[in-house]
Amino acid sequence: MALFACAAPQGAVPPSPHADAASSARPITLAHFDHLFAEANVGGERVGVVNIYSTAPDFAFAIEPREGYACVDDVARAIVLLAAEPQPDARRLRQIELMTRFVVRMQAENGYFHNFIWAGGRINREYRTSLSELNWWSLRALWGLEAALLRLPEGSQTAARARAAANRVVGNLKRDLPVDRRGLETVEGVQVPTWLPFGAGGDAASTAILGLVPHYQRTRDAGTRALVERLGDGLVQMQAGDARTFPHGAHLSWRNQWHGWGNAQAYALLRAGAALNRRDFTASALREVDLFYPHLLKHGMLSSFALRAKDGRIETSEVQRFPQIAYGISPMVLAATEAYRQTGQARYRDTARRLGAWLSGANDAGRPVYDPASGRVYDGINGPGSMNPDSGAESTIEGLFVLRALDGVPLP
Repeated sequence: MALFACAAPQGAVPPSPHADAASSARPITLAHFDHLFAEANVGGERVGVVNIYSTAPDFAFAIEPREGYACVDDVARAIVLLAAEPQPDARRLRQIELMTRFVVRMQAENGYFHNFIWAGGRINREYRTSLSELNWWSLRALWGLEAALLRLPEGSQTAARARAAANRVVGNLKRDLPVDRRGLETVEGVQVPTWLPFGAGGDAASTAILGLVPHYQRTRDAGTRALVERLGDGLVQMQAGDARTFPHGAHLSWRNQWHGWGNAQAYALLRAGAALNRRDFTASALREVDLFYPHLLKHGMLSSFALRAKDGRIETSEVQRFPQIAYGISPMVLAATEAYRQTGQARYRDTARRLGAWLSGANDAGRPVYDPASGRVYDGINGPGSMNPDSGAESTIEGLFVLRALDGVPLP
């Protein structure tokens, strides 16, 4: 079910002469991913990692001085990417196994995960973005582990370790996100739930659901199902606007704010709705795809905004158009392709194609963000006519998510 036939959306910046925006056969190469992939030793064990930063023009690697050079957040994404391949070959299966070993190695005694490693394989246990806590990297680790279990030999030691690590972090989530928690708070006049990660983190909750749904499908654990439903209830509560009122059904990311990166609420609700037969989740997700995405395609992509209620009306503030990154496009394409998969309605396929055209040049820079010859996905658009020429792990993997989805390949 190939979906990619990238006609540029009406009103979008026309692609450059080199952008293949009308191609119906979109080549996908993992050459740059393989450039980013490396083997390392962590805790005396051979593991697989993905270099975070790759800087133009020679795409050499870099180390963030407070964090390190590789992280669970990107390695877990990479596992999902490779596990999505319909028939991964021996090389890809080996990469999945090595990266699974890395994620398992990064699990701390408390059941959550450290995120970064330094050169030499030393785990960064001190910096705030590498603490073992309920945070993005621990939630992404769960998604990656569950994806790996679809490809690892069931009786292997690595699979057993992955199952134990996934089960342990789910136990933490049941404890730290109790399903009986209730409550709303008002932020700038906007009511938001208090039982999601970070209080009102719809974005983080969507990542949690993407790991919890396959965990439930694997274990049929009633507690996991209850947690997915409670998080889904919170995401529905975070939806704002309607056909006439901005933001036209978008699910807010955190408190009264929306940002493009990681805004996978609609995609997560579609996955949860199908797995749990929750039609309200599905309906909420489709409202965002039906209303908000066409608005962006018509009026231009956004990076972030905030809402506030004043005098009985919802006002928009702090609107930012840039930067635009693959991590902001991929959640929308994943949601639109999943909507097409579940409903068979052509308008969702067309929405996905139009959103995906951002990669091939239908964007504010007027330049392709994906290079099919090298497999690089560049690190985003800084402003009109301006593109970041670097190509790091997050952009590369999220861009490849888009291409896989448009090729009709679902993520695990």
